[in-house]
Amino acid sequence: MADQNVQRLRRLDCCAVSDALDRLKLTGVVSGPPQRSGAGRVAGRAITVKLGTGEPPPGPPVHLGCTAIERADGDNVIVVEQRSGVEAGCWGGLLSLAAKVRGVAGVVADGPVRDIDEAVTYELPVFSRGITARTARGRVVEKGTDVSVQIGDVTVEAGDYVVADGSAVIFIRAAEIEAVLDMAETIVSKEAVMVKAILAGTMVGQVMGGNYEHMLK
Repeated sequence: MADQNVQRLRRLDCCAVSDALDRLKLTGVVSGPPQRSGAGRVAGRAITVKLGTGEPPPGPPVHLGCTAIERADGDNVIVVEQRSGVEAGCWGGLLSLAAKVRGVAGVVADGPVRDIDEAVTYELPVFSRGITARTARGRVVEKGTDVSVQIGDVTVEAGDYVVADGSAVIFIRAAEIEAVLDMAETIVSKEAVMVKAILAGTMVGQVMGGNYEHMLK
């Protein structure tokens, strides 16, 4: 069954969600990772991947990202930490293809991705700190899937909610999602009334001066 909170989140832009977090005195906004491929907003629950240098965990070798893709469906966003300081792709073309086939909602990477032209071709939404042609092979390894990761200054846990668009990437704790959704939907409803007033000819200063400045109170 589809996650109804994901469905609600997909209808909200990041600015409305950010305002809701402010109103509730919560954190979670990460500014900066631009959308490199795909189009429009993505939302879902995080499947996390942590990369780093050194030796991989014990057990059979697994290429980075594969476990996350195999666990994912259309309600998931794969969230990758690659903050090692080594220029090495934390996501690539074959992973983009596999994620698209799987129906993954999108990818957020705090680190460089490669084969971005392939992700563009597949229309897979990818947000990342950077791009590179350098392979992960011999440079970084997967340290774990569904573990805590750091994206910007936000710690993200597996199962957290994610929404991303042209303004930001935002993470919301599962325990806080309903309160955030309720508040964001209230803000959107108030803004819709203001939009109608502007379209009806009300001066924008009157609309925003009387309502917008106090919306979060």
